Amino acid sequence: MRRLLVAAGAVAAITVAGCGTTATPSLQNVQLSAAEAIQQTAKKVDDVNTYAADLVVNVTDAKGGQGGVVQGTMLYQKTPQLATDINLSQVAFNGQNVPGGVRLILQGDVAYVKVDMLKTLVGATKPWIRLDLKQLGSQSGVNVDQFLGQAQQFDLKTSAAMLTASKDVKSVGSEQVGGVDTTHYSGTFPVDEAVKQLPEERRARLQGELANAKDVKFDAWIDAQGLPRKVELNGGEPNAGTVKATAMFKAFNEPVSIEAPAADQVGELPQNLPQPSGLGG
Repeated sequence: MRRLLVAAGAVAAITVAGCGTTATPSLQNVQLSAAEAIQQTAKKVDDVNTYAADLVVNVTDAKGGQGGVVQGTMLYQKTPQLATDINLSQVAFNGQNVPGGVRLILQGDVAYVKVDMLKTLVGATKPWIRLDLKQLGSQSGVNVDQFLGQAQQFDLKTSAAMLTASKDVKSVGSEQVGGVDTTHYSGTFPVDEAVKQLPEERRARLQGELANAKDVKFDAWIDAQGLPRKVELNGGEPNAGTVKATAMFKAFNEPVSIEAPAADQVGELPQNLPQPSGLGG
C-alpha cells in the first residue's frame, strides 16, 4: 500500500507540474524579450484562480524503453479553498495497466482517492477512500501527508517561478493552439537553480521529484493575455529514465465544480494495512 500511494503521488505530482509551466508574449502591445515574458507570466498567474487541463505523461526507462504512460484531465481551484480533481483514465507502468485508472480529489486538508485495486490490497469496501491529511500523517508506514502534499507543490505559480531560472529561453514563432493565437517559447532551466526560486519549504520535495534531471527542456505556447495554452516539459537523463509531460490548458477563471464523492461511496483507510510486495516503485 505504501508503494502504491507513493506511485500515485508521483503521478499526481508529474501531472500538476506539467500543468503549471508558463511563459508570456507581448503584453499591452509592449514587445518583451523572452526572458522578460517569463518574468511577467510568473506575476500573471497570480490572477488565475481556476483552470482545466488535458494531460499526457510519457516515461521511458533507463534502457530507453516505454516505462509508462499517464493520460487524463485536471480541474484546479485556488480559492476560496484549494481544490483539485485529477482524473487519470489511463495509467500504465512496465506494460501493466492500473485497472480503472486513478482519481484524486483534494479539498483543503482532505483527499479522496479512487483506485479499484485498493479493494484487493487493503480490503476497501467502498469505491473511494477518505484521507484526512492533518489527522492521518504517517500511519502504518504510509506517509500520506507527504504523498498528497505534492499535489499542492506543483501549481501554476510554482512552475512559472521555476521557469524564471532559464537563461536561454527564446521565441520560436507564432502558432495556433486549440484555435487560439499563441507565441511559442522554448528553453531550458537547470533544476538546482530553478528550485532556488521557490519558497524554502517547497525546495526539498521538488528536488526529490526532479532528482534524475540536471536540466529540464520546456516549450510553452502562450496567448495574448500571457496565459499558457499548451506546455511540454522534458526532463531526466537517458541512463536513468526520462519524462515528457504535455498539458493543454483551457477554461481560465471559469466556474469549476470540485465536489466530494457521495458519502455512501466513501470509506476510511483501514487501520491495519498489509504491506504487499511486488508493487514496484
